[in-house]
Amino acid sequence: MAQPKFLELPPGAQFVYIAEGGANIIYRIVLPSSSSKSSKLGPSSPVANDSSTVPAEFKGKLLRLRKDTPAGISYQEIVRNFDKNIRPLFKPEELVDQELFYLPKGLAQRCNEQLRAAELAGKRPKQRRGVYLSVSEPFGLLVTDMTSFGNPGTDVAELKPKWLLQSPSAPTGARRCRTCALRDMKNHDARRVGAMEARSFCPLDLVSDRFEHVLRATKFVKGQKDHARLARILYRNSTLLKLLAHQRNLKDVGTYGPSPSSRDKSLAMTVRDCTMYIKIPRNEKGRVEIRLGDLDLKTAGGGKAQYWLDIEHRLINDGWYMGAKGNAHPYDCALHGSRTQSPPSM
Repeated sequence: MAQPKFLELPPGAQFVYIAEGGANIIYRIVLPSSSSKSSKLGPSSPVANDSSTVPAEFKGKLLRLRKDTPAGISYQEIVRNFDKNIRPLFKPEELVDQELFYLPKGLAQRCNEQLRAAELAGKRPKQRRGVYLSVSEPFGLLVTDMTSFGNPGTDVAELKPKWLLQSPSAPTGARRCRTCALRDMKNHDARRVGAMEARSFCPLDLVSDRFEHVLRATKFVKGQKDHARLARILYRNSTLLKLLAHQRNLKDVGTYGPSPSSRDKSLAMTVRDCTMYIKIPRNEKGRVEIRLGDLDLKTAGGGKAQYWLDIEHRLINDGWYMGAKGNAHPYDCALHGSRTQSPPSM
């Protein structure tokens, strides 16, 4: 692992909140022009002002900062795992890259003040409130920017190619793949509490050798209205097929294989829970950029190993793999016997 440098910010640099998950917050570093009306950019400003510019040294990069969570893993450990376990599996241009930097003193505290101000203004997602950045984490990560910022002629599609192969512990004759079985189960739970059900593609369709199956999957992908073009991009795509090969090689999942707390199991689950980002120029002659992100090694700590096992046992024992509950649409899973229907246009 290369020796981290200090993150040197140009005078007047400010942070624009982009998005956050359970463990991290993503910011864009900008230099607002003198004509910018806003003197503070942060979580209250979800996008950069039109008059803002990205400093040259940060073009194509976003800043990722770690939250203070009980199961939080240091960024130094995350990068060490990424360099050792993930980089060897893919070409550099296939990955959302990450570079470790020392953070300026007090930066996390200032960002936390912005987060609290955003909460008071009702501008931070409700489910994320009350959790702030770690003030003991000395590092941040510069990651590849896979948004369309600065490229108005570009669309960005995003999808999760989970479990491109059936779980090896699924029962014989299963009518649902692992992803579709889990979605059925979660939708069943959602209906019981009056929550909204989820609809998505069957990941087996993504890697099908039949174009019409890939097209069926793309109708559920957000960020690209031209589903036929997206299907052409994804059909037998080399990065997608490489991910499939790694999932096939790291096959000891479900109730099989090494201990759930082993490094091999963690890597197997990591390549089954990443995100594919696709930058698509509206000019069809432009270069399409495809990268995989969210590839932090999935650790088995904090009860995660037991959670993986519990989910698999429930999918098996409660009949979700067999489609026994009958609450899925016939076209939702490639393993379902009838594929005569097509999903509605979206």
